[in-house]
Amino acid sequence: MRLANRVSALTPSTTLAITAKAKELRAQGHDVIGLGAGEPDFNTPEHILEAASKAMHEGHTKYTPSGGLIALKEAIIAKFKNDQGLTYDSSEIIVCSGAKHALYTLFQVILNEGDEVIIPTPYWVSYPEQVKLAGGKPVHIDGLEDNEFKITPKQLENAITPQTKAIIINSPSNPTGMIYSKQELNELGEICLKHNILIISDEIYEKLIYGAAKHVSIAEISSELKEQTIIINGVSKSHSMTGWRIGYAAGNKEIIKGMTNLASHSTSNPTSVAQFAAIAAYNGSQDTVEEMRKAFEERLTIIFEKLTQITGVACLKPEGAFYLFPNVKKAAELTGFSNVDEFAAALLEKEKVAIVPGSGFGSPDNVRLSYATSLDQLEKAVERIQKFVNENQI
Repeated sequence: MRLANRVSALTPSTTLAITAKAKELRAQGHDVIGLGAGEPDFNTPEHILEAASKAMHEGHTKYTPSGGLIALKEAIIAKFKNDQGLTYDSSEIIVCSGAKHALYTLFQVILNEGDEVIIPTPYWVSYPEQVKLAGGKPVHIDGLEDNEFKITPKQLENAITPQTKAIIINSPSNPTGMIYSKQELNELGEICLKHNILIISDEIYEKLIYGAAKHVSIAEISSELKEQTIIINGVSKSHSMTGWRIGYAAGNKEIIKGMTNLASHSTSNPTSVAQFAAIAAYNGSQDTVEEMRKAFEERLTIIFEKLTQITGVACLKPEGAFYLFPNVKKAAELTGFSNVDEFAAALLEKEKVAIVPGSGFGSPDNVRLSYATSLDQLEKAVERIQKFVNENQI
């Protein structure tokens, strides 16, 4: 049977493909170190688990409103007020089955055939695919490595056409871990206001910030930018709840209403028990969030130094998230590979280290390494990468 054109044109997720290959090798008995995962290696905090159990035993296992429980919306509203000083009404919030689903629903609601969405590279792998599924056209701007993988106002201005509908800003970034400063966001925002371009601000990694860096939401810079912005966020990364599938969007009430109407005909509602867990995540203690952040920062400090000592590997130190995004083009050339994809495949085959080729993120000279795994495993992985490069140089 012939599949729909919109599905046939999709590019499979690079991260999921690498993860699947690593699992296959493990099943064959190999000692594989997987650095492809985009999720914390900590369990969901105990008070959240208890809240979910309590909700189940109290019978909260039925349908909820399509846009999410009012109590969860109120928790999200309080979170915005406390963290960014932003004020939202419940009509400006929709809870979805993960931040990824919030993005998918948003694109379905705002895009018509041929509408353009500006996506800076490197980008999270699902952005362009979701835009295409909604009939839109991804327009990529290169975030150059010598500019910390961030785009400039001039680049943005030059990319805008009459068909431009929106831009995605992901800060902290997956895969680079880089963060836009308040000044940088303000300069990009002014251009978006000038051309009436919707800003989609993906802030899913906002709680994972290191060193002196600070997270700024573009929506908090001015009331005008807040009106022009849809924030995407969730509890997956901040509270180690990736499998619970709770994310949300906040912004223009007409857009949120459209997303809620669409959700009513697709998912009906986010999982009831997971919503109660998310309420506990936001209303309860945030100590575990900080403990996890400190653990990631410690790993980053140690592994970054070791990784950058490998011949042919160059890397900017990330300011957030839990990924390293080194340029390994020279290492690939030194070991006789024509491109980084081949280098990554051979590394998995010979040394059993799974990393994600940067081609899936629009940056073919780089690879993504997740440090959301134990320090012991990370150190072993770097040792194996070092060994692979040293033993295969031509």
